[in-house]
Amino acid sequence: MKITQKMYGDVLVLSLEGNLVGEPDASEIRSSIYGHLEQGARKVVVDLAGLKVINSMGLGVLIASLTSMRNRGGDMSFARLNDKVEGVFLITQLVKVVRIYDTVGRAVRGFR
Repeated sequence: MKITQKMYGDVLVLSLEGNLVGEPDASEIRSSIYGHLEQGARKVVVDLAGLKVINSMGLGVLIASLTSMRNRGGDMSFARLNDKVEGVFLITQLVKVVRIYDTVGRAVRGFR
């Protein structure tokens, strides 16, 4: 799992590349998001364009991170889901609880 980060004003964009199907990838994502949360990040876009596969454990990490973000007054949105990942979001009905954008730019603007 490769995670890259970039700031757009006060919005943190985390781009994921690889598979999110278990350890150690889940721990890496969790550590990254919670680390940024502890440093004060309250607006996070997770760019999933490079994510090839996600399973229930990967989804659990993203949902737990989203919940923690919201509990601390922040929010998280998702951008650029490929067909496989979007299918998982649809099947699990996650599309009803999270904001999903087709581009990172739109996701960043969604916080303004």
